[in-house]
Amino acid sequence: MNRTALSRWESPICRGQCPSQGWPALLWALVGGCALWGGLAWLDACPASAALPNIVVFLADDEGYGELGCQGNREIPTPHIDSIAQNGIRFTQGYVSGPYCSPTRAGLMTGRYQTRFGHEFNPGPMRPGTGLPLSETTMASRLKALGYATCCIGKWHLGFDPPYRPTNRGFDEFYGTLANTPFIKPLRFMDTRVSNDIIEITDPNFYTTDAYADRAVDWLERHKNGPFFLYLPFNAQHAPLEATPKYLARFAHITDEKRRIFAAMMSAKDDAVGRVLAKLRQIGQEGNTIVWYLTDNGGPTQQTTSKNDPLRGYKSTTWEGGIRVPFMVQWKGHLPAGKVYEHPVIQLDILPTCLAAAGASIPADWHLDGVNLLPYLRGEISDRPHQTLYWRFGEQWAIRHGDYKLVVARDRDAQPPRLVGPALFNLAEDISEKNDLAAANPAKVAELKALWDRWNAEQKDPLWGPGEEGKAKTKGKKAKTKN
Repeated sequence: MNRTALSRWESPICRGQCPSQGWPALLWALVGGCALWGGLAWLDACPASAALPNIVVFLADDEGYGELGCQGNREIPTPHIDSIAQNGIRFTQGYVSGPYCSPTRAGLMTGRYQTRFGHEFNPGPMRPGTGLPLSETTMASRLKALGYATCCIGKWHLGFDPPYRPTNRGFDEFYGTLANTPFIKPLRFMDTRVSNDIIEITDPNFYTTDAYADRAVDWLERHKNGPFFLYLPFNAQHAPLEATPKYLARFAHITDEKRRIFAAMMSAKDDAVGRVLAKLRQIGQEGNTIVWYLTDNGGPTQQTTSKNDPLRGYKSTTWEGGIRVPFMVQWKGHLPAGKVYEHPVIQLDILPTCLAAAGASIPADWHLDGVNLLPYLRGEISDRPHQTLYWRFGEQWAIRHGDYKLVVARDRDAQPPRLVGPALFNLAEDISEKNDLAAANPAKVAELKALWDRWNAEQKDPLWGPGEEGKAKTKGKKAKTKN
């Protein structure tokens, strides 16, 4: 059986929790009619009183690998985000499938490498017909089919035109911006409680991070009986750097203005996460909610001061600093607390893991690339969830196979910046990608390049070109990235 397929016996909802213990779940399905068979999923056989787990996904923007307290930062306190790691599992090798905003979101929402369907670069807000291809089914649609209330609050960045907007992609409600925006007086803003059209924000005190927390808390109150899926993609820490006096005052001791604003934005985001976590406790849903926190790509250090230490590279590169990110999950009572997980995982895993928790299985014709992490995180499977991971971002690409990584990436620190590679690294010994082993190990280079070539042949040419406006349609092997 394909490892992405989820056994209907895996669900933690039923396992050990159905009444009349000793009765097989299948018998309960036959007698009580608890199993649902449909084109989307099997539901495990459970009585209606066994609640489906709620799901909350926090997605930060351009945060940087080394900016959280639980990631080693002592300059900017992030106690609320850190609490997710303390109450759950922190991944030291958590990856995203793209080193850029929209591609990562496309992978997250579908559980598939976004290059499979041509979503290699950011879609431009002024270019009609660009966005997450309508042929793809989102995580929100999958969960909505299982009875979930769904809401997206924050930066969408998966298409500007109406067919690509959140409420046409499985979300019941959307409150946020369609693409990148200022924090104060944001652009391209929508509130579907008011209108399905873009509205103007005129309130001079409006600040996106705070407003997103307000709406999230309100939405959770309205849907406190669950099951619910809340997707909260912050625009923090993306440029432009903007913060309110309340948070700037916390970091008056930081003399570098850019760094002080960045720290204030981090603190506002941490408070927003804290408010959502507190609301889950207040409505009695903390123990029945899977909470994920990750960021969409590495930090663009030169633009915002975001630190990727100890990794090499930045956002929009295929070095570790562009694709390895802060990544954690908590599910109290179901997953271990305070655990550090050392094997590679990727944001593509979130969708199948959540479906497994909801008692669903995945038909092979969904062609997901992510895997159900639950048995790995519980220690039931000791192997790696992924032996091989792949990346393609225009002319840059990478493959990780075991501990070895073969990479072609832009070196932005060189003068002038240039493309480097293929370079080979053993990440178990060289997390900072300093010691290129390619010349000494040509056989390993050839092995990994052959694996990547095979995968690349399965991918689709980009549907639009690089750059925010997506002006030029390009071929996958010839696509150029924006310097």
